[in-house]
Amino acid sequence: MIEIHAVTIDAADPYELGSWWSNVTGLPLHEENVPGDDEVMLRTKQDPFLLFIRVPEGKTVKNRVHLDVNGTEGRTRDEEVERLLGLGATVFEDHRKADGTGWVTMRDPEGNEFCVCRSQAEKDGLLG
Repeated sequence: MIEIHAVTIDAADPYELGSWWSNVTGLPLHEENVPGDDEVMLRTKQDPFLLFIRVPEGKTVKNRVHLDVNGTEGRTRDEEVERLLGLGATVFEDHRKADGTGWVTMRDPEGNEFCVCRSQAEKDGLLG
């Protein structure tokens, strides 16, 4: 058996991208991280945490691993997509269906894909 300790995301500017994800998730950067760091940790409530590391090359193809996220604080998937657009994310592919199911694949400011899904509350009909 193994434990997953971190999910690592390549970045041109780890501090900038980690700060963006901190703003998106409300999770804090590690207190020792400063601009210019080659590695930046975004502390989650429990492992795995998110680790942003500097790489020399930019993203050129689809991610092999990505995050699936959903809204909190009573936001629907569609409200979360709008909030993320306002924070600088972009829509890559829209997989929403007329019956309300589906997800939206978005990109963070460095082009890494992630999916915005419906929360359990939304699936249970408690939102929207």
